[in-house]
Amino acid sequence: MTKSEYTLIENYMLKQMENADMAHDRHHILRVLNAALDIYKHEEKVDFDVLVAACLLHDIGREKQFEDLEKHCHAKIGGEMAYEFLLSIDWSKERALHVKDCIVSHRYRVNIPPETIEAKILFDADKLEVAGAIGIARTLMYSSPIKEPLYILDDDGNIITSGGGAEVSSFFQEYNYKLSKAHNSLFTKRAKEIAYERQKTAADFYKGLADEIKRNYENGVRAHLTFLS
Repeated sequence: MTKSEYTLIENYMLKQMENADMAHDRHHILRVLNAALDIYKHEEKVDFDVLVAACLLHDIGREKQFEDLEKHCHAKIGGEMAYEFLLSIDWSKERALHVKDCIVSHRYRVNIPPETIEAKILFDADKLEVAGAIGIARTLMYSSPIKEPLYILDDDGNIITSGGGAEVSSFFQEYNYKLSKAHNSLFTKRAKEIAYERQKTAADFYKGLADEIKRNYENGVRAHLTFLS
């Protein structure tokens, strides 16, 4: 890939993502690309150009998805957009379709497993974004605009930790649904190594936050009983 071609693809990505949420901004895209290039060094027979294009373009369908979260899938939309764009800059149909397939299969919540090594690297590099401190920060950033709460308590004051991915969710549910399992869904050895390195950081934060919320609730209940007695 020439520098001018890279710039052309990057500029198209930036244009499509002008209104992207902050958890999926250009820094996210570049972190995914950087992680993919790290993984790339540990694999064989990888089409470098396809991988780079797929990384740069993998989230260009997000703005369309936000128009209707229930109907639209950014991976499917983005894959088609990437395909049409690459054809417009004289990529072959075969290689443009390869990039499309990588993008369509990169989403965790869609049961379309990646098949090629390029698709697997993109999937892994994107999933590393939900591991460790970065994963927690991005989850909290993403939760705000869609009005997901930090936590939900049951009638006994316990944090509800199951059911992530549902219509009504919270950080704790999302952590157990996705963040805590990030390392289990990866395909490449290098990505698994990185995920395991980050896992403890996320687990420590989760436990610390849960403990603080629990103590706050228990202390508040005791105080209310005192004041109201």
